[in-house]
Amino acid sequence: MDTASQHTNPPKRRRFLISCATVAALYPILRFLGFSIPRKPRIIEVSSPVPLAGFHLGPDYILFDNGEQAWALSRRCTHLGCTINFREKEKYLECPCHQSRFSPEGKVLHGPAENPLPRYQVEKLKDDGGYIITI
Repeated sequence: MDTASQHTNPPKRRRFLISCATVAALYPILRFLGFSIPRKPRIIEVSSPVPLAGFHLGPDYILFDNGEQAWALSRRCTHLGCTINFREKEKYLECPCHQSRFSPEGKVLHGPAENPLPRYQVEKLKDDGGYIITI
């Protein structure tokens, strides 16, 4: 094999490295432009009815049921991502990191959080009193 043919046909290793470099260079640009692969939804089944207090605390969500409708909110604070807790006596959700407060409907009551909590789809099961939450 002569040197002229080596320079006109790059070896497989060089093509592979160029491909990897191209992907590495394009990834931040695509992320900046807002391109993302959508997540597959998670289905969570709550097999028992909500207690008389009107809420059920899960690891990623808090489920409310006022008798007429049921809804679920994310437990991740929209400020810095801390796990929020429900203050039952005061009837609001509070972030332990910076004390952002949210209504049971997910609206911001007190900052520093500026965005409401994400709301999840809830389906009430008629037969056993359970729920299906789509996250």
